[in-house]
Amino acid sequence: MLASMSQPDVHPAPTRTLSTSDFPVPREDRYFEDYRAGAVYEYGYLTVSEAEILEFARRFDPQPIHTDPGYAATGPFGGLIASGWHTASMMMRLFADHYLSRVASLASPGIDELRWPAPVRPGDQLRLRTTTVEARLSRSKPDRGLVRTQGELLNSSDRTVLSLVAMNLLGRREPGSRCMRSPAPSARLVQSFSASI
Repeated sequence: MLASMSQPDVHPAPTRTLSTSDFPVPREDRYFEDYRAGAVYEYGYLTVSEAEILEFARRFDPQPIHTDPGYAATGPFGGLIASGWHTASMMMRLFADHYLSRVASLASPGIDELRWPAPVRPGDQLRLRTTTVEARLSRSKPDRGLVRTQGELLNSSDRTVLSLVAMNLLGRREPGSRCMRSPAPSARLVQSFSASI
């Protein structure tokens, strides 16, 4: 729960793979070569409570449609809704817990096409659908590739509540390559980030 934001919950409710297939290797052994264009996977579930919506919004997006249930009831959505940034954070949790590599994720140059087509409400159960749109080798750095992923967060009514296209730089599995083997970024990586794609 977000009420303990200053002391993060290191043991959140477990989530799992929902699709009939998943990557052939675990995140601890997943490299660029394991991301195949056209692959679709689903992960979940996260359930959001009213208390979590209020806590996040009070700290990071203090608009009355997110922080004041009384106001929100008379507002444009007919009730309290989660901040879009809270929704994006929940999507990122599922993305990091299931889709991203633990050993080869180098960085992200950004996301495109972030949309919130429907609101997230208290009690909503959410799942993530990922579609690998593109996986190509870097033109300038042979030890890595760029993976573009369509991400969709869906509620239990199958309505999309968030969509985006994520870009991730991932190290290759080649022996002796210069790809990072730990999740901590190096100073060299940070300095060369803008030249990495």
